[in-house]
Amino acid sequence: MKKVDVIIPVYNEEGSIGLVIGDIPKDVVNEIVVVNNLSTDNSVEVAGNAGATVIDQGQRGYGNACLKGIEYINSKPDKPDVVVFLDGDYSDHPEELPLLLKPIFEESYDFVIGSRAAGNQEKGAMLPQAVFGNFLATFLIWMLYGFRFTDLGPFRAIRYDSLIALGMEDKTFGWTVEMQVKALKKGLKCTEVPVSYRKRIGVSKITGTLTGTVKAGYKIIWTIFKYL
Repeated sequence: MKKVDVIIPVYNEEGSIGLVIGDIPKDVVNEIVVVNNLSTDNSVEVAGNAGATVIDQGQRGYGNACLKGIEYINSKPDKPDVVVFLDGDYSDHPEELPLLLKPIFEESYDFVIGSRAAGNQEKGAMLPQAVFGNFLATFLIWMLYGFRFTDLGPFRAIRYDSLIALGMEDKTFGWTVEMQVKALKKGLKCTEVPVSYRKRIGVSKITGTLTGTVKAGYKIIWTIFKYL
């Protein structure tokens, strides 16, 4: 049976992380790894009680948390076949995880993005600045790298060996787009599947503030050009 591990970066998501873990299909997932990124609430306790393995990343940053999760998986003697990344705010639908795995296990894809743009979105789930940012970033990727993504969505699955080969480095907002452009540069077989998206629990740490939006937008565009 194929082994699938899930990495969930978490910063102050005590109201949602238990729901996320609870909706992940346990029959297809080997281990759920929650990376606590300096939370000041009860996220750690909630995640642990829900059955996840909880590890700490003492340096702030979405990319830092993802890198810590990869480091943990690398340390295990029994490596997974596929790694899934998922946010802890309950905006994605974890029960749709098999949709991302199907192209990998049945159609020999290496990397699958869960596209919010192509799926069913709850009204107001994606703020206007996020919609525009996704459009601009994916348009630039299409123009510069020749592949038409529709989203930079955090819900994604990638073969473990392919993930390691990418040599991921970004520590903050550029993580998702770095993975996508590096996957294209490395010649990975990429695709998207439509996924559902709802309003997150709590306020976004990125698009929820003007400062976060500007910083994220700059970093994403800079990263797209960095790997040309």
